[in-house]
Amino acid sequence: MESGADLLTFGMGERSVKEVAQRLQNGQKASEIRDVRGTCYLIPTKEYEPGPAVDCPSFEQVQKSKKEYAVSCRKQQDEQDAFRGRRVLQKHGSMLLVQNPPALPLSQKELDAVYELPYMRTYHPMYEKEGGVPAIQEVEFSITQNRGCFGACNFCSLAFHQGRYVTSRSEESILKEAKLLTTLPNFKGYIHDVGGPTANFRHPSCLKQEKDGLCPGPKKCLAPTPCPALQVDHSEYLDILRKIRALPKVKKVFIRSGIRFDYLMADPDDSFFRELVKYHVSGQLKVAPEHCVPEVLDAMGKPHIESFLRFQKKYFALCREYGKEQYLVPYMMSSHPGSTLKDAVELALFLKKQHLRPEQVQDFYPTPGTIATCMYYTGLNPWTMKPVYVTKNPKEKAMQRALLQYFEPHLQREVIAALKAAGRPDLIGDGSQFLVRPTPEMRREQAMKKAENNRESDENESRSFFKHQSQTKRTNGKRGHHHYENRKH
Repeated sequence: MESGADLLTFGMGERSVKEVAQRLQNGQKASEIRDVRGTCYLIPTKEYEPGPAVDCPSFEQVQKSKKEYAVSCRKQQDEQDAFRGRRVLQKHGSMLLVQNPPALPLSQKELDAVYELPYMRTYHPMYEKEGGVPAIQEVEFSITQNRGCFGACNFCSLAFHQGRYVTSRSEESILKEAKLLTTLPNFKGYIHDVGGPTANFRHPSCLKQEKDGLCPGPKKCLAPTPCPALQVDHSEYLDILRKIRALPKVKKVFIRSGIRFDYLMADPDDSFFRELVKYHVSGQLKVAPEHCVPEVLDAMGKPHIESFLRFQKKYFALCREYGKEQYLVPYMMSSHPGSTLKDAVELALFLKKQHLRPEQVQDFYPTPGTIATCMYYTGLNPWTMKPVYVTKNPKEKAMQRALLQYFEPHLQREVIAALKAAGRPDLIGDGSQFLVRPTPEMRREQAMKKAENNRESDENESRSFFKHQSQTKRTNGKRGHHHYENRKH
């Protein structure tokens, strides 16, 4: 509505842009293009031609009602599938916004062609006067091998952007790019990554997707447990990594874009796991358990923490077996919808117990098009329409975030405030059983309170002593009188 565009494309866009460009070249007006997948257009309601479609609550309805917003979000999510998705309609006053089904994913041959275009492989020369772009170092010698992610975490926008259907480049295309990287001036023998949204996804999660699409609704391929139809296979990916390692001039090949540890653990063949640890970890391996509390993980669409614990145990066992001093970099998130301050305390205790000290943590913030953002705005789970706890208070968000790095001295005061607010002051103290040490002010207060308690105790003991003495005198007096009476008798 705000853009005033005749036509918008969404998703990765290669198919849509190419088809729109060809039609424009043939003389068709943008306002007349209404049947291209992966595009949206706006028309007067009376001009719409009926067909298979899903009606969302109108813009006016979702403005007034958070419940209607959640319903709209659920319907949009369910139709973001290239194979079974239908048009999505939403009224805006007298106008109708039409979102066509998503574009079909590129074939392997088409994906190869996209990545074999003559890219410059560096930043624009205009940045030279500013000293270049440091971020180029992270991607200059990295290879994208796949697209899409069937993990579909609730806080991730990939379901809208790249889709849940996984496609991958051919072995020949990947090896061709690897060989090209070895010829570049700055190449030192290290390929920093062979991955994508999720490095170890190479195929669709099951066989039915090209006919029926991915399952609608909240059920995930991997969460809370792997789907029985899930096909797990690392063999082709492993073969590609072996061939890249064998190339002349290549010293090391790393995987830095992150792996799904739950998918890895579902593979009965541990060959990839072993070679991952032996050859492809650059000191630290990135994984994303995100949280440890089951209810929070369910709100995130993530597997429960037991899967991570099994992975962690085997990872370090393999590191010992191969004599590798390697670590895990766990991604954790605070303040996600569903996470209370008490849940954040539980996560801090989990990190302490597992001897994990994340260097970087993320505090949730809403991003367009995600289920988590819908929860954040509405306070409802759009799949179940049940209430979800959401914190928008900056102070509580800061406390939840601080708990993930409870060990940092500069966060001590926020961690203490969080523990008190969560009703867990018992975790403040000296010793390994505590989460954080008291501040100097707290120590002084404790010392003063202890001294005051000691004074009160001494005074109570003194009063008790004198009271006892007084009672003893009275008792002794009575005893003497009785003794006299007895003798007289």
